Amino acid sequence: MKIFERILLGMLAASVMCGAAHAQEDRGLWSATSTNARAITGDITVGEAKVTLNFLTFPLAQIRRLKAVEVSAVFDADVNAGIEGTLYRLRIPGGQSFAHKNTLCGGEETQWMATYVTGHTLKVAFFSGDDMPVFTFDAMQNTTAVCGSFVYGR
Repeated sequence: MKIFERILLGMLAASVMCGAAHAQEDRGLWSATSTNARAITGDITVGEAKVTLNFLTFPLAQIRRLKAVEVSAVFDADVNAGIEGTLYRLRIPGGQSFAHKNTLCGGEETQWMATYVTGHTLKVAFFSGDDMPVFTFDAMQNTTAVCGSFVYGR
């Protein structure tokens, strides 16, 4: 019985460690690769409690994991690929300019950030509005809260 308990305890510890690593897969420095990212945000660094865009740092709070169907609605990703993303809350002033004096959401405050990692690519979508974005295909088609989508790489 002791061996069985040790095996179960080991499996539980491995599961917890894998979950923690998976939740942090978007963390770290990412280089701007898409035209939007190069023109607006520059490189991005995602930390535990802050995000840095074009050398400007803003507080960040992880809200929840995004399910595969939600990631697919935002990033047009394959819903059957077993993907997950992360939703964050942040506060970037509407008039804050970044690279080439561009803003994320025009004059509106950026309040939400969704991320999705595939391989060595990070995809990020920013949203305005006080209300948490609704991550369905219909809602994403009809929302005015999407500020833009950006792609980064390692």
